[in-house]
Parts: sequence; C-alpha cells; structure tokens
Amino acid sequence: MKTYNKLLKMAKERANYLCLIDPDKIDEKQAVQYAKTCEENGADGLLVGGSLMLTNNFESNLKVIKGNVNIPVIIFPGIFNFVSKYADAILLLSVVSSRNPQMLIGEQVRAAPQIKQYNLEAIGTAYMLIDSGQNTSVNFMSSSFPIPRTKNDIAVAHALASQYLGMKIIYLDAGSGAEYPVPDDMIREIKKNISLPVILGGGITNPKIAAQKAAAGADFIVTGNILEKNLDSKLIREFANSIHNIKRK
Repeated sequence: MKTYNKLLKMAKERANYLCLIDPDKIDEKQAVQYAKTCEENGADGLLVGGSLMLTNNFESNLKVIKGNVNIPVIIFPGIFNFVSKYADAILLLSVVSSRNPQMLIGEQVRAAPQIKQYNLEAIGTAYMLIDSGQNTSVNFMSSSFPIPRTKNDIAVAHALASQYLGMKIIYLDAGSGAEYPVPDDMIREIKKNISLPVILGGGITNPKIAAQKAAAGADFIVTGNILEKNLDSKLIREFANSIHNIKRK
C-alpha cells in the first residue's frame, strides 16, 4: 500500500490538493501540459478519470501523464473500464450512498481481475454522493439518490459503516458541475466520528472555498471543472497555497 501510506502521511501534516484530469476531454499533448502545470504549481497528486469514456484516450493519456510527473497519479474510475497499469493506484470506489448493487459491488467485481493482473494498488474508497442542488453527471450515471445536504446524521452513519467495513478513504462528492459544495458542518461531523482520511470534491470554485473545506476537516481537496475551463497556473498556485496553509499539527 505504498501510495495509500503516502496519502496517510500527507494527511497528518496538512491539507492537500489534488487535480482531477478527465482524459476523455483532452489529447496526449494537452494531458502532459495539464499534468505538468498542476505539479509545477503545487498539486500534491493527480486523479485521472471521468463519468464517461466517449473517446479511446484513457490509457494513452494516463501513460504520458505518469511519464511526465513525480507526484502520485491515481485512477478515479467513473466506470470500471478505467483500469490501467500506468498509474500508482486506483481508488476502488464503492458508491455507499447508493442502493444500486452495480455501483456498490458489481462494477468492482468486473474490475478486480484486471487490477490483479496489473498488480495495481487498489485503495478501497467509500464514495458518498452529497446533494449539490442539481442533478450531476455522477448522480445520473450511477442511478443514485444523493445524501441530503442537511442530513448530517445520515452522512455520518454511512461514513461509520464504511470504516467498519474496512474502507481506507471516504470520498465526499457533490459531483461534477455542482451548484453547491459539501457543507462545512457535514465535513466536520464526519471527521469527528471517523479516523479515515477524507477526500472532498465538487463545487470547489475558488481558493477561499477550498481553504474553508480543508479547515472543516477535508484532508484532500479536489478541483476539476474549474481548471477544465481555464488551465491557469496562477489559479492552481492559489488553490495549492490556500489549501496547504491548513496545517494538521
């Protein structure tokens, strides 16, 4: 669990910044530029994946990304065709907020033999979709009802169950293009009740919001859409600095 142990160590020291790259939307040249720009401006790791795979860019883009950066490159599978040897690890997501068995275990069973074949580090991740004020891509594609953003008790119970089931990470997501990010009080309540690192994404539109979510307890803050619209090195640096300012010691 080399990559997971590295994430644990990072989370003990400070809040961290992850950039999400959707390989379906860019070519190899753009993928290299995207990855290097994120690394050079303070990103602590890269998540690679998306909700759909309309092109055949995933493996080729992942390979060039991995070959051009030194920070962890982790697969974030929207669907489990997203398995490749060209990564440090894969977040083996179970959508625990769903009651759709395909998202809870079915897709993971399909992916498992290939993960073993590639000797790819699999990090068991409890993925919790939180209501963002609108229907997001992941909401639609997973056929899932999100956890209501005002129901902290339901969110805490899901996080606790995930920890007791042996998950390694909690991923709270408002979804791609979210109107609202996960509320601060929900993040705080979850962190108060579990001992796992928390990744948070969806609706992180500026560095101030990123810092706010990190201060509430999120160990890793993810940005995706905001950089797809504008791969601005200055903005990436501002995100990284605002998140890194939140120390854990």
